[in-house]
Amino acid sequence: MSNKTIINKKNIIKSLFLTDGLSFAEISEQIGKSHSLAMKLVSELVESGVLIEKGLAPSSGGRRPQTHSLIADTFYLVAVAMDQFVSRIAILDANRKLVVPVKQMELGLAGNDQALEKITDAINESIEQAPIDKSKILGIGIGMPGFINATKGANYTFLGDITGAYIKERTGYPTFIENDSSTIALAEIKYGQALNEKNAMILNLSWGIGLGMILEGKLFRGNDGFAGEFSHIPLFKNGKLCSCGKTGCLETETSLNYMIRKAKAEIKSGRATYLTKSSLDENDHEAVARQFIDAAILGDTLVIEIISAVAYNIGRGIAILMHLINPGKIILSGRMAGVGRIWLAPIQQAINEFCIPRLVSNTKIELSQLGHEAEIIGAATLVIENIKHCPMEHILNKAKAKQAE
Repeated sequence: MSNKTIINKKNIIKSLFLTDGLSFAEISEQIGKSHSLAMKLVSELVESGVLIEKGLAPSSGGRRPQTHSLIADTFYLVAVAMDQFVSRIAILDANRKLVVPVKQMELGLAGNDQALEKITDAINESIEQAPIDKSKILGIGIGMPGFINATKGANYTFLGDITGAYIKERTGYPTFIENDSSTIALAEIKYGQALNEKNAMILNLSWGIGLGMILEGKLFRGNDGFAGEFSHIPLFKNGKLCSCGKTGCLETETSLNYMIRKAKAEIKSGRATYLTKSSLDENDHEAVARQFIDAAILGDTLVIEIISAVAYNIGRGIAILMHLINPGKIILSGRMAGVGRIWLAPIQQAINEFCIPRLVSNTKIELSQLGHEAEIIGAATLVIENIKHCPMEHILNKAKAKQAE
């Protein structure tokens, strides 16, 4: 099999992973090759046991074309979604379906010189326990907080310059890392509400306030990969020290860390709430976040009050970005998007107050439909986006040999 053929087949596989099925004409357009070559390559992939005929496409007035999709167990992807305190590890098949339950672990990153070793051990353990053919794993995609240089595989904030190289060496699989908010944005532009959007901003509402940016239809990373540090816009003169070492950053009065501290202070002063100080003092960050979100969903007055004030301040930050970018859509994603529509009114109020009306007249603000799983989906897609760096010849040849038998 020639190198050109392998590249073309990888591009077909990439296109089909990102969709629910394509016709010959659509595949031809996606890979930029003639219709006849696309048909030949697809036929070979069907014979090799990589693709399957899915059925006829919906009618658009004429003969309905045959569509093809990937066979689920053709390959697997390891997806890792990390935040400052909690990491999740998932293994997905070629149809973006989980093959084992998501593994979740408490893993604080700040000041933890064992964090890289621990997450790598956990990845290896998840792979070892998965009931799959390990040779079919294409690679590992990881979304993680911090200043990330995806090209160099470096996390300059938490895990070090050799993050990607270390995990690749220890696991034996190609490893691709990306900032967590950019990973979420990748999921939104491929499968979510940023699909077909030319310019969009995806907010990652979590322990910090991250930002993934879609400019001219593509994920924008900036010169060194550090674009989108929304948390660190110097918005306040409050003297509060931020995690970045500066004072007055947006994060100091908008992060989930801030909201929980605020709730504990209000509880101490005697405010009525479903929450208790002891429940917010737990070492299990996932449990603490879940209790806070559940209280908001139940209509807890204190929690809604805190979120509303935070949302207004986030809206002030968004107003600054809107004057610079003029996005068509703002998508609220990440862990805290789970509280739902509580975010929308105060964010819109701040935008109305601080933005020039003409700049916002055609901008929509929406809640992500991918939810907290967006980072896992984006991490898996990160591998497919780098499929040219993933050895697949053994998968194609093995499938072809099986067919010959």
